[in-house]
Amino acid sequence: MRYKIEKKDNALQGVITLPASKSICNRALIMNALSPSPIQIENISESDDSKVMLKALSLDSNTIDIGHAGTAMRFLTAFFSQKEGEWILTGSSRMKERPIAVLVEALKKMGAEISYTEKEGYPPLKIKGKNLQGGALSLDGSVSSQYISAILMLAPTLKDGIELTLTNRVISRSYIELTLEMMKHFGVESHFEENKITITPQQYKATEFLCESDWTGASYIYQIAALCDNVDLTLPYLFKNSLQGDCAIINWFEKFGITTTETDKGLQIKKTGQFTEDKLELDFILNPDVAQTMAVLCGILKIPFHFSGLETLKIKETDRIHALQVECAKMGMKLIEPIEGSLSWDGTFDQSLKQEPNIFDTYKDHRMAMSYCAVGMFNHPIYINEPMVVTKSYPRFWDDMKNAGFTIEEVKKN
Repeated sequence: MRYKIEKKDNALQGVITLPASKSICNRALIMNALSPSPIQIENISESDDSKVMLKALSLDSNTIDIGHAGTAMRFLTAFFSQKEGEWILTGSSRMKERPIAVLVEALKKMGAEISYTEKEGYPPLKIKGKNLQGGALSLDGSVSSQYISAILMLAPTLKDGIELTLTNRVISRSYIELTLEMMKHFGVESHFEENKITITPQQYKATEFLCESDWTGASYIYQIAALCDNVDLTLPYLFKNSLQGDCAIINWFEKFGITTTETDKGLQIKKTGQFTEDKLELDFILNPDVAQTMAVLCGILKIPFHFSGLETLKIKETDRIHALQVECAKMGMKLIEPIEGSLSWDGTFDQSLKQEPNIFDTYKDHRMAMSYCAVGMFNHPIYINEPMVVTKSYPRFWDDMKNAGFTIEEVKKN
């Protein structure tokens, strides 16, 4: 499938109701499954990842195929390691290329019985669920915060709880704090000081919970707003004081003249100015999922940039560093990786790289599709291959883009 995408006007107005955060929803679903009594969860995400999680937790089969859902793979590996029974946890061909040994070895130290059915260190996994001990444990904090969150959510159900020491540089710390704050909402206390997290044996408590809208999804709306002159948009169920670390984009987009005000109807965003700095420098160590949004925005606005804190981008749905380099080249941008975990562009365009017409690939990665949509603004139509990958996190994305003034039509591939 291929979409032709274009936006001719320079306005963004009205109301866009973003999907519920899959990060929040999937954590709530795991905590619900670990709770002795049901937790009332409102506004459950319609994303593919959350649908996979719901299906897996229904326990209608001992073989669980989570497709491309990385969060589900990490969280369910920990969950099923203490769930009585024998389980096979598998996924897509890309999922079988995403390492999981750090989490598996940590769980084994707590007594889990997990083996690899194909390639050592990678899914699929064979898990024999049993009661786990817990206790003192060290985990590399520079690999994936999802490994840490998976263990933390399990911690209060363990015989000895957990005393988790995080080694090396801790990436995506905001997602760890999100997990602990949600656990607190459901009655579980924790202590997080420097790089050590302590959780004693406790029970999750049933309580009502509303899944707020997705701040990462909001980044694509802010991206479009930064490219418009006439902006007056309301985003319901988003909060400035959010559990989600990606709410940091409020401050980032102030540099682009976007103001955010909290109202009784949600957040209101308006355009009051333009980007005036010579270069954009950002550290994505807490917010890696927004990197594509910002790279493409800088390309459209001809803003040189240097991004750091991108260490995890190569083990996402695709190698996002490589994907950005290839697709931005089609715009004439030559992105370089000065050191591991960084990405830079000097603001110049190489016309020999530029592709006409602009046809962008998505690499089975929802964030590639959503990040490049904005390139179709200013009466410059673009084409996006396999656009429905957005269902992973934002199923209504293209409908919302139509409401935002984009013309979107399906066309045949040559």
